[in-house]
Amino acid sequence: MAEQGEGSRVVTHPFDGNEVATVAVPSADQVERATAAAAACAPTLTRTSAHTRAEALQQVSRTLAERAEEFTEVITAESGKPLHWAHAEVNRAVTVFRTAAEKARDRSGRVQHLDDHPNSRGGVALLRRVPRGPVLAIAPFSSPLSLVAHKVAPAFAVGTPIVVKPSSRTPVSALVLGEVLAEAGLPSGAFAVLPVNHETTFELVRDNRLPVVSFTGSGAAGWSVADCAPRKHTVLELGGNAAAVVLADWTDLDGAAQRIATFGTYQTGQSCLTVQRVVVQREIAAEFVDALAAAVRALSTGDPYNPDVRVGPVVDEETAQRITSSIEAAVEAGATLLSGGTREGTTVEPTLLRDVPSDSEMWQREVYGPVLAVAVADSVDEALALVNDSEGGLRAGVFTHDLRVAFRASAELEVDGVVIGDVPSDDADVAAQGAATSSGTGYGAVPAAMEELTHERLTVLNDALG
Repeated sequence: MAEQGEGSRVVTHPFDGNEVATVAVPSADQVERATAAAAACAPTLTRTSAHTRAEALQQVSRTLAERAEEFTEVITAESGKPLHWAHAEVNRAVTVFRTAAEKARDRSGRVQHLDDHPNSRGGVALLRRVPRGPVLAIAPFSSPLSLVAHKVAPAFAVGTPIVVKPSSRTPVSALVLGEVLAEAGLPSGAFAVLPVNHETTFELVRDNRLPVVSFTGSGAAGWSVADCAPRKHTVLELGGNAAAVVLADWTDLDGAAQRIATFGTYQTGQSCLTVQRVVVQREIAAEFVDALAAAVRALSTGDPYNPDVRVGPVVDEETAQRITSSIEAAVEAGATLLSGGTREGTTVEPTLLRDVPSDSEMWQREVYGPVLAVAVADSVDEALALVNDSEGGLRAGVFTHDLRVAFRASAELEVDGVVIGDVPSDDADVAAQGAATSSGTGYGAVPAAMEELTHERLTVLNDALG
């Protein structure tokens, strides 16, 4: 149930600074009761049938779909994300809960017959996955609903309680989601949403009653969380700096330019799957860069409540200043500014840079803003090497029709995933269209998260029992 805290925090709209909401901050006693309730609930939730948990997840998915307009407006209000992308985020959350419901029902173990073992007395060995224990989920501001959903839904699918610490900048979406979860029929203590401060967050990280910590955010913050809880099972999702490669055999250069411009700036670049680095083969570089520049200049900026706006404000003015400083540093390092590069308050103009040196900070690190950095490669070998020549990259998209190159990119690129023939952030576009699909976010991420939240347990059933 919802409770009022001892303190409060004002949430403001990033675009104009107007007050959006006043959020209650839980007291130390409320944090303690929520943590104790999660620990006490764990055995009950684990024993709850998969059918019951799946039905609860389905109900949450349906309610999110029914209240999509409300959640869209909440996301835009607190994060400044344009309505177009806020709607996409709600659709992603709907899909995640629906997917988790399906996966909760089809979980199975592995059976191994022991007849052939020389010292066996016969029987079978059963390997099944069981929850590691209650989860502390720490979510960022960038996707205040869907990234919380990506943590909550898998936890309920495997049958473990979860305590959510939303970003202090964007806590409202998680709190409204908490209202939906409260109506899903889950046991008391199965979840809590605690918009606490930095100090209290690290107290929760150190609390052994929450043996799993799931963190999404910056690398520096993530590693400090891991260092604070070295004996816990820590799941870290850090950074992005995604790349797109356009090779000489790709025929639809205008189409590639449109996709890269859109997903280099969607969610104002504040997504780990936003394309930041673009590598283009020299034979097509002039034509492609002209098309990309035109596509970037055509992007509409401004008030995120305007349904035609695609690039809204970043989270605060300090972040906007940091992004423009990074652009200036890239130009000083030798890059050519083709468009953008300026800001007005928290709104950074969509920016395109060409010939960005691979040893520059712009190429090596995630900017987390609406900025595209282009480098030109003389060969496929050099193009793939440029993608790998950075401090990290979550995914890459490779525009090629050559199947041999596609498999080579999949094997050689040092990223978690490769998309052939499109940008690596295509799942957001699927969500924006409201489509149900098995290829986007949810079907891959949910099972992986479920596996992270569980471990294998062995049970041997010996023939001697009979």
